[in-house]
Amino acid sequence: MKTKQKTHRLAVAAMLAAIAAVLQFIEISIPIMPSFVKLDLSDLPALLGAYALGPFWGVLIQLVKNLLHLPFGSSVGVGELCNFLLGSIFVLTAGLFYHRNKTRKTAVLGASIGALCMAIASLPLNYYIVYPAYVTILNFPEEAIIAAYEAILGSVAHIPTANPLLNCLLIFNVTFTLAKGLLNVIICQLIYKPLSPLLHK
Repeated sequence: MKTKQKTHRLAVAAMLAAIAAVLQFIEISIPIMPSFVKLDLSDLPALLGAYALGPFWGVLIQLVKNLLHLPFGSSVGVGELCNFLLGSIFVLTAGLFYHRNKTRKTAVLGASIGALCMAIASLPLNYYIVYPAYVTILNFPEEAIIAAYEAILGSVAHIPTANPLLNCLLIFNVTFTLAKGLLNVIICQLIYKPLSPLLHK
């Protein structure tokens, strides 16, 4: 890779990581979700980077974004770890699909599959790492977590399995994560072409 091209890629990646870090602070509460689950669009710059620069650049943007957010987070790094892992699955999948065949259809398909993979991965990640960490490190009782979900949709914690936390994650978090990913896909498709001259060189 030529030095000029490499410098441009580093500059674009740094810019996108900075924008992603800012977006990570802009969290929106969703009425149908517990107050501790919020929407942000910080995966969008990494998705743009994965398309324009390559899949591994998208992962790098996710890493830098979360490292920048780490000193200001309130989850002792747990939230940032989860955000990095899920976001990396999303943009890596999207980028790999797109760079094998650079068409609009492939971009949408790859990112949609990435969103689905991210949603599926959110279940074990939240169940085995994030929520246990909240209980043990942040002293947030599991009963309080389940109650927050039940306050929105009644007896959701008792369907479809005998495990209330698993039920809540299945019904709320997996669906929410998928919707969040697809929202990023839609916005990316709307803004990628106008931004292309800035992202490419």
